[in-house]
Amino acid sequence: MNKCFFMGRLTKDPEVRQATNTYIARFSIAVDRRYKKDGEPTADFISCVAFGKTAEFIEKYFKKGMKIALEGRLQTGSYTNKENQKVYTTDVIVEAVEFAESKQASENRQDDQQEGWTNIPTDLDEELPFN
Repeated sequence: MNKCFFMGRLTKDPEVRQATNTYIARFSIAVDRRYKKDGEPTADFISCVAFGKTAEFIEKYFKKGMKIALEGRLQTGSYTNKENQKVYTTDVIVEAVEFAESKQASENRQDDQQEGWTNIPTDLDEELPFN
Protein backbone atom coordinates (compact mmCIF):
# COMPACT_ATOMS: atom_id res chain seq x y z
CA MET A 1 0.00 0.00 0.00
CA ASN A 2 1.30 3.45 -0.92
CA LYS A 3 -0.51 6.10 1.16
CA CYS A 4 0.91 9.17 2.92
CA PHE A 5 -0.45 12.12 4.87
CA PHE A 6 1.26 15.48 5.41
CA MET A 7 0.45 18.74 7.13
CA GLY A 8 2.57 21.79 6.48
CA ARG A 9 2.76 25.28 5.02
CA LEU A 10 3.10 26.15 1.34
CA THR A 11 6.58 27.50 0.63
CA LYS A 12 5.28 29.62 -2.28
CA ASP A 13 2.13 30.03 -4.36
CA PRO A 14 1.25 26.87 -6.32
CA GLU A 15 2.38 26.79 -9.96
CA VAL A 16 -0.62 25.73 -12.01
CA ARG A 17 -0.73 25.00 -15.71
CA GLN A 18 -3.30 23.50 -18.00
CA ALA A 19 -2.35 20.39 -19.93
CA THR A 20 -4.47 18.92 -22.73
CA ASN A 21 -7.61 18.23 -20.70
CA THR A 22 -6.60 18.80 -17.10
CA TYR A 23 -4.95 21.16 -14.65
CA ILE A 24 -1.62 20.36 -13.00
CA ALA A 25 -0.54 22.08 -9.77
CA ARG A 26 3.03 21.85 -8.49
CA PHE A 27 3.93 23.13 -5.05
CA SER A 28 6.03 22.30 -2.02
CA ILE A 29 5.20 22.32 1.65
CA ALA A 30 7.41 22.74 4.70
CA VAL A 31 6.64 20.02 7.24
CA ASP A 32 8.04 20.52 10.73
CA ARG A 33 10.06 17.66 12.13
CA ARG A 34 9.02 16.32 15.49
CA TYR A 35 12.52 16.52 16.95
CA LYS A 36 14.67 19.61 16.90
CA LYS A 37 18.41 19.68 16.29
CA ASP A 38 20.27 21.69 18.95
CA GLY A 39 16.98 23.28 19.99
CA GLU A 40 16.44 24.72 16.52
CA PRO A 41 13.27 23.85 14.60
CA THR A 42 13.83 21.90 11.40
CA ALA A 43 11.57 21.08 8.50
CA ASP A 44 11.41 18.81 5.49
CA PHE A 45 10.40 20.30 2.16
CA ILE A 46 8.03 18.01 0.31
CA SER A 47 7.39 18.34 -3.44
CA CYS A 48 3.75 17.80 -4.40
CA VAL A 49 1.79 17.44 -7.63
CA ALA A 50 -2.00 17.56 -7.98
CA PHE A 51 -4.18 16.99 -11.02
CA GLY A 52 -7.66 17.90 -12.23
CA LYS A 53 -10.24 19.32 -9.82
CA THR A 54 -7.81 18.99 -6.91
CA ALA A 55 -5.30 21.19 -8.75
CA GLU A 56 -7.99 23.77 -9.51
CA PHE A 57 -9.09 23.80 -5.85
CA ILE A 58 -5.50 24.31 -4.67
CA GLU A 59 -4.97 27.16 -7.15
CA LYS A 60 -8.16 28.89 -6.05
CA TYR A 61 -7.85 28.60 -2.26
CA PHE A 62 -4.19 28.13 -1.25
CA LYS A 63 -1.38 30.67 -1.22
CA LYS A 64 2.15 30.89 0.18
CA GLY A 65 2.29 30.40 3.96
CA MET A 66 -1.12 28.75 4.29
CA LYS A 67 -1.35 25.53 6.27
CA ILE A 68 -2.56 22.54 4.26
CA ALA A 69 -3.35 18.92 5.09
CA LEU A 70 -3.03 16.49 2.23
CA GLU A 71 -3.36 12.83 1.40
CA GLY A 72 -1.63 11.13 -1.48
CA ARG A 73 0.85 8.58 -2.66
CA LEU A 74 4.61 8.73 -3.02
CA GLN A 75 6.02 8.50 -6.54
CA THR A 76 9.66 8.32 -7.58
CA GLY A 77 11.11 8.88 -11.00
CA SER A 78 14.20 9.96 -12.90
CA TYR A 79 15.25 11.88 -15.98
CA THR A 80 18.46 12.93 -17.72
CA ASN A 81 19.16 16.67 -17.56
CA LYS A 82 20.88 18.90 -20.16
CA GLU A 83 24.29 18.05 -18.70
CA ASN A 84 23.52 14.37 -19.38
CA GLN A 85 23.30 13.61 -15.64
CA LYS A 86 20.63 11.35 -14.21
CA VAL A 87 18.34 13.23 -11.76
CA TYR A 88 16.12 11.33 -9.31
CA THR A 89 12.80 12.77 -8.15
CA THR A 90 10.37 12.07 -5.32
CA ASP A 91 6.91 13.66 -5.33
CA VAL A 92 3.67 13.25 -3.45
CA ILE A 93 0.83 12.75 -5.93
CA VAL A 94 -1.96 14.57 -4.10
CA GLU A 95 -5.33 12.84 -3.99
CA ALA A 96 -7.16 15.00 -1.40
CA VAL A 97 -6.54 18.28 0.44
CA GLU A 98 -8.06 20.05 3.43
CA PHE A 99 -7.62 23.39 5.14
CA ALA A 100 -5.49 22.91 8.25
CA GLU A 101 -6.32 26.26 9.87
CA SER A 102 -9.18 28.72 9.83
CA LYS A 103 -9.35 31.46 7.21
CA GLN A 104 -9.03 34.09 9.94
CA ALA A 105 -5.89 32.47 11.40
CA SER A 106 -4.36 32.32 7.95
CA GLU A 107 -5.19 35.98 7.21
CA ASN A 108 -3.88 37.11 10.62
CA ARG A 109 -0.64 35.23 10.04
CA GLN A 110 -0.21 36.80 6.59
CA ASP A 111 -0.93 40.29 8.00
CA ASP A 112 1.66 39.78 10.76
CA GLN A 113 4.26 38.65 8.22
CA GLN A 114 3.60 41.65 5.99
CA GLU A 115 4.02 44.05 8.90
CA GLY A 116 7.21 42.31 10.07
CA TRP A 117 5.73 41.32 13.44
CA THR A 118 5.81 37.96 15.12
CA ASN A 119 3.17 36.82 17.58
CA ILE A 120 4.71 36.40 21.04
CA PRO A 121 2.79 34.15 23.42
CA THR A 122 1.53 35.93 26.53
CA ASP A 123 2.06 32.95 28.81
CA LEU A 124 5.87 32.99 28.76
CA ASP A 125 7.46 31.82 31.99
CA GLU A 126 10.69 33.65 31.27
CA GLU A 127 11.07 37.38 31.11
CA LEU A 128 11.70 38.81 27.68
CA PRO A 129 15.30 40.04 27.20
CA PHE A 130 14.28 43.41 25.80
CA ASN A 131 12.00 44.73 28.58
